[in-house]
Amino acid sequence: MGLTIGVDIGGTKIAAGVVDEEGAILSTHTVPTPGTPEGIVDAIAAAVEGARAGHEIVGVGIGAAGYVDRQRSTVYFAPNIDWRQEPLKEKVEARVGLPVVVENDANAAAWGEYKFGAGKGHRNVICITLGTGLGGGIIIGNKLRRGHFGVAAEFGHIRMVPDGLLCGCGSQGCWEQYASGRALVRYARQRAHATPENAELLLSLGDGTPEGIEGKHISMAARQGDPVAVDSYRELARWAGAGLADLASLFDPSAFIVGGGLSDEGELVLDPIRNSYKRWLVGGDWRPVAEVIAAQLGNKAGLVGAADLAREPDPIM
Repeated sequence: MGLTIGVDIGGTKIAAGVVDEEGAILSTHTVPTPGTPEGIVDAIAAAVEGARAGHEIVGVGIGAAGYVDRQRSTVYFAPNIDWRQEPLKEKVEARVGLPVVVENDANAAAWGEYKFGAGKGHRNVICITLGTGLGGGIIIGNKLRRGHFGVAAEFGHIRMVPDGLLCGCGSQGCWEQYASGRALVRYARQRAHATPENAELLLSLGDGTPEGIEGKHISMAARQGDPVAVDSYRELARWAGAGLADLASLFDPSAFIVGGGLSDEGELVLDPIRNSYKRWLVGGDWRPVAEVIAAQLGNKAGLVGAADLAREPDPIM
């Protein structure tokens, strides 16, 4: 089908990249993320035009953080952008003069990993992204499964704890409140407040107070054995693994691919996730156990996946 452009809409920048059929990125162009919906459409168009210079492009795929309809056209709702029933495909096509496909960003990242990264060789994989929040994607029988209305795999908003912590979605007890970057910071601050003597290194990396602890501090401290930082990762992993066990009961994949910023910590987070997953997997001592593996494409997964989905006439089943 030729070259396509993938677009990744981030909180601070919008990145567009020309991607070939082997998943290689040939050129990229980034622009700042504006603060208004119409400004974002303008910025997407500018990023696409910047990336496509000198290339013959056949289509554009956009990864958007939100609920996208089955036709891969309209964003029903986006939590961090004021998009409500936003006809994003129509607006961007009018600006760039190319066919456009809109996809949920976590689905796009999952497809990228399945096709070109850690999922190569698997037919049935579940991807989760552990970042600021928790997202995911479902690939079963080599197909991206998006559900009847197109909004499946919003794993972060599975209710893990009845009447639990309030989530940004308006519900309570959502999985991402217990297994995400935000959750990790909350665990570390709570523990540092309760036992500051066990968090000396962690506290020294910030401003000396529990409130000054950030995600990067927890990572640095955990690598050096800070007890509170290590225990905070274990708490996050306990919840992440328990959720994977539930997903195994639903989908029975051959592998779980763990991506997002937290996966960059490698075995520091993956090994305790595996242990928790096996602990909570029903019949785990007597059944095959899916692999839990790290994503390989890093922050390029969404861009590469969105570009490849622009080549798919209908990847939805």
